[in-house]
Amino acid sequence: MAKNIPMNNFVRRYRANKRAIDRAVGGVLQSGWFVMGPELAKFERAFARYLGAKHVLGVHSGTDALYLALRALDVGLGDEVITVAHTATPTASAIRLAGATPVFVDIDEKTFNIDPKLIERAITKRTKVILPVHLYGYPADMGEIMRIAKKHKLFVLEDCAQAAGATWRGRKVGTFGHINAFSFYPTKNLGTFGDGGAVATDDPKLSERVRWIRQYGETERYKNKVEGINSRLEELQASVLNWGLPKLAGWNKKRAAIAKRYLQGLRGLPSVLPYAGGGGGTHVWHLFVVRTKRRDALKEFLAKKGVATGIHYPIPIHLQEAYRFLGYKKGDLPVTERVVGEILSLPIFPEMTREEQEKVIREIKGFFGGST
Repeated sequence: MAKNIPMNNFVRRYRANKRAIDRAVGGVLQSGWFVMGPELAKFERAFARYLGAKHVLGVHSGTDALYLALRALDVGLGDEVITVAHTATPTASAIRLAGATPVFVDIDEKTFNIDPKLIERAITKRTKVILPVHLYGYPADMGEIMRIAKKHKLFVLEDCAQAAGATWRGRKVGTFGHINAFSFYPTKNLGTFGDGGAVATDDPKLSERVRWIRQYGETERYKNKVEGINSRLEELQASVLNWGLPKLAGWNKKRAAIAKRYLQGLRGLPSVLPYAGGGGGTHVWHLFVVRTKRRDALKEFLAKKGVATGIHYPIPIHLQEAYRFLGYKKGDLPVTERVVGEILSLPIFPEMTREEQEKVIREIKGFFGGST
């Protein structure tokens, strides 16, 4: 019988692929080239082909990818970036690192993504960028977002941290915006064994600026054209990504199969199941998030049964103490504030067994069955 079920199991992935991973990492160690080498160049080319983008630049993290993209767009003090408060904090922290101000709008209750109907009313003369987050693996409405951006002459930066491989009307996310950001944190659909990120764009000038900024602002060695930072995707992590990228489609397919089993097994219970896609988008199921007014009780019950769960995210950014200076208050984003009290993320990862999936379904059914 399945016992404790984690949210992710990186050891399981490593053990199943030990020889190939050891070969990839060992090749880097034997080469003696650890930064800005052939593994990074190989991955940048391969990921660009995968996305259908002209330029990809590997950077240290998904947060850095957002920050560098904003810097490439010349976003800075006095500028505003429209985004959501229902996201991981790095979305906002990258905006602040660039010197700009995040302007939060509410989400669509069905998709958890930015509600396009609310974007235009948030635009001011200081707005420079719209930053949609493809949350949980489902794409935001990029058609409508790009229409609004074009109308108002704004840039679009996609936060694709949770959506590698997702598509909107047949086109992969990360290819709609003027410049776009990915994360390769271990939990992501395409993850490495550490931190990692990438910036994707079709614009050669934006690509060039990211290339400069990620390495101290150097246009050539010891010649700094702009102020920069140290943000480079290391060779060891790039080698793991080069191993993993060909497997991404298969991993996403396994996630979709688990999600389908959850959707079938949990149907009819007093909970709201996640939007499964359609209407132009394909879901890659970075997270499987249910909603129930008895969230805390369900979470506690599952923990006692050995099933790990998560809450992504319990406190929206506009109500976080660190961002109190922005002036938001409770009630400003009613959909976001309602959702965060009800959401619960269930285990979903490609190495999850059928037995584990059935246990999760069985325990949740037991919780609701025992409470009626």
